[in-house]
Amino acid sequence: MARRELEKEEAALWATFARDIQPLKSRRARRAAKKPEASTAVVPSSEASPSLPPLTIKVIPARVVAATRPAAHPTIEIGARQPGLDDTSWRALSTGRMSPQRRLDLHGHFAQDAFERLHTFLLRSSAQGLRCVEVVTGLGSGRDGGVIRRELPHWLARGDLRPLVLAVVHTHARNKGAVRILLRRRSR
Repeated sequence: MARRELEKEEAALWATFARDIQPLKSRRARRAAKKPEASTAVVPSSEASPSLPPLTIKVIPARVVAATRPAAHPTIEIGARQPGLDDTSWRALSTGRMSPQRRLDLHGHFAQDAFERLHTFLLRSSAQGLRCVEVVTGLGSGRDGGVIRRELPHWLARGDLRPLVLAVVHTHARNKGAVRILLRRRSR
């Protein structure tokens, strides 16, 4: 496309538009710039009153405050006793005397589908007041095991699921392909 010359009206419009534009400062100039001083601004009133002076407002620059992170729940470690868990419940869960009230089998699912099923399963189980559930991930193939088995602790540590989970243990010391999850009691 060929360039053309601006017409008088276009040039005048562009000049009007661009007159208040200032070039960006370089990074060095921005770093060297001092904190902005408090300034005052005159606010024009809608009705000019000869008896009243114009209203002056002191403008104070905003302070930059670092955002604080919300208190995070401790991370979940499978087989480790979590804070807030009583001795009786821990012994019953870790020795296998606490039987699961519901079971979810994630064998053969893709990771995304498995996560969605786990998420729904835990939310429903908690809403129904269940205390102990079992999730079968399978051992997986390879040295590190399956993707679902490897990702399960990360999924349980998410902000929306972590408040529901009190403790997690393997169903048996030699069976790392399934876990029992002790859910927190719902507040009434």
